[in-house]
Amino acid sequence: MNPVARDAVRGASPGRRGALADRAIVVTRPADQAGPLVELIRRHGGTPILFPVLEIVEAEDLRPINGLIDRLDEVDLAIFISPTAVAKAMNLIRARRDLPRGLAIAAIGQGSRRELRRFGVTEVVAPATRFDSEGLLALPELRDVAGKRIAIFRGEGGRELLGDTLLGRGATVEYAECYRRRRPDADAAPLLHRWARNELDAVTVTSGEGVHNLYEMVGKLGRKWLSQTPLFAPHERIGQIARGLGLRQVIVTASGDEGLLQGLIEWFGDKRGT
Repeated sequence: MNPVARDAVRGASPGRRGALADRAIVVTRPADQAGPLVELIRRHGGTPILFPVLEIVEAEDLRPINGLIDRLDEVDLAIFISPTAVAKAMNLIRARRDLPRGLAIAAIGQGSRRELRRFGVTEVVAPATRFDSEGLLALPELRDVAGKRIAIFRGEGGRELLGDTLLGRGATVEYAECYRRRRPDADAAPLLHRWARNELDAVTVTSGEGVHNLYEMVGKLGRKWLSQTPLFAPHERIGQIARGLGLRQVIVTASGDEGLLQGLIEWFGDKRGT
């Protein structure tokens, strides 16, 4: 990270107006998860434009996960896929029981780790750098799992790499689906009006499903503008999906909200310098 971007991320924005001054940036996170990124953008002078492309709702049938929660004493390792999975699952667990003392806990990302800490869970296996299934699977604690019973707390659907790999390593795997994602029924007209007036400078996306939803929600006209707008994604897999849809300017950043902020500051800092 260049020094200007590093200081800006820490809060020491260059100049009075902030590193993202005069930049309107679309935030596509679910509405109840967008707050931290919105605040970071505002803190650095930018204007966040909220346009959620995912909606988090309750799982249609909670009986399977509640049954697993009742059998948690039989589980050796519980893995939480996301902060949403932590929040949804831990609330369901707390409503029925305490976590077993001998249950090992793992999480894919630092956001999930922080959310677990909020529930009083401090001993968590998690990657230090690569925050995805591959990063978690590379840890020593998940290499020798033959005979282990593992529960994966996640939303409905999603990638199968983690579970399939653990099965291949000899573990017994059970999915605990505690929420589901759906595309919001939202009016894209305000977003399109901003694009038409050349008032959008960047778009942030945080999941492959979100990229697909955004592409569908903005319609044919919006896709033309979307393809010409810098799109920031915190993982190469998301970037590949965006490129596959024909988006031309895809910038892959470091993970999390801080990574997105860093990428935005570096991108627009370079633009000011040219």
